[in-house]
Amino acid sequence: MTKPVRFDLIDLKLFVAVARAGSLSRGAASLPLALSAASSRLRLLEHRLGFSLFERHASGVRLNSAGEQLLEHAQRVLRAAQDAQAAMDQLLDGQRELLRLYANATANSTVLPAALGRFLAERPRVDISLNECPSREVIAAVRNGEADLGVIDTDYAPADLLTLPLNRYRLAVLLYPEHALATHASISLRELAEQALVGQPAHTALQGFLHKMAELAGVDLHVRARAPSFAAMARLVAGGAGVAVLPESTGRSFRDSLGLVLLPLNEEWAERGLQLCLRPWDGLSPTVRALAAHLGRVS
Repeated sequence: MTKPVRFDLIDLKLFVAVARAGSLSRGAASLPLALSAASSRLRLLEHRLGFSLFERHASGVRLNSAGEQLLEHAQRVLRAAQDAQAAMDQLLDGQRELLRLYANATANSTVLPAALGRFLAERPRVDISLNECPSREVIAAVRNGEADLGVIDTDYAPADLLTLPLNRYRLAVLLYPEHALATHASISLRELAEQALVGQPAHTALQGFLHKMAELAGVDLHVRARAPSFAAMARLVAGGAGVAVLPESTGRSFRDSLGLVLLPLNEEWAERGLQLCLRPWDGLSPTVRALAAHLGRVS
């Protein structure tokens, strides 16, 4: 005899949120749900199942073996529910389709705006939700179904996902006009290591890449200030806080609008790449496939 279903979507959402956050309080806050209600729901879920799902420790929680098994099923159920809701929303909204695209900061500041504009102009019934986060988080979002498509740096090679080349870009250095290096033709990594830098948060792919290259060259980079966006970095440079490394195409707009100087980064590795990240092709909707093909043609 089949046992009655012991789950509801709120319980599964809460379970997945806590599992990802490694903390009951952070998981509850992300929904949002009161901590007391979240704790009660998880206890009742474990009681209905007849076993615990987490190991509790001083800094939070982590899944036990039963929790690991449930996580895979819970994510699948939530994806199915999300797809069902999207299908019903399309019927209600005249067959509109929402695509969820996750991309890193470099992609959002270089190739994506113009490319997405052209794609949307040709498809008036398609909407795009564009989320910006580091490449590691983009991969996780594609893997668990939160994102239909991702754009990441070519440093990453997720074995369980499909990757397709997207675009190449070069790194350059943004300086204020009075800076001692502003009259140079280009800047090397060793010269850069002697300067105060304005950088991105430490967890970003570009910042990590620069520190990796510096370590291989035997030099240290001094990041004097960190900013959440290239625009904020450029304003700090304009104020004299230091120099910044960013994609050359992005730097041109700040050079022109803020009266700054943009010089090539004179290193072979300064040419970088972006790639699409997506689940297996046969599991994608026709519109997601169309967007991937459109972006893949971007030069």
